[in-house]
Amino acid sequence: MKIAIASEEKNPKGTVSDRAGRATFYLIFDEQKALLETVKNPFSIGGGGAGFSVAKMLADKQVHTVIAEKFGPKMSVALEERGVSFIPFSGSITDALNAALQ
Repeated sequence: MKIAIASEEKNPKGTVSDRAGRATFYLIFDEQKALLETVKNPFSIGGGGAGFSVAKMLADKQVHTVIAEKFGPKMSVALEERGVSFIPFSGSITDALNAALQ
């Protein structure tokens, strides 16, 4: 199982980003809480459609769950259509990961 957490920095000790589609990075963890990959979000800056594009990118990476503070309606639908669950969460990345694995 892969969990992607939106972040504004590469540091896994940081906090969850308040912007799902426009987060600067996604930190991808496995179910043992190991950091597998840090992905720079190519859609963090630019025109519309970031949420849809991020949902596709993460689904293509076989992510099962996405965590961010806020999800826009288009990103929520795009994740649901791809069978990816999402959890709104505010706080540290560590706490978010623990919550997802309970």
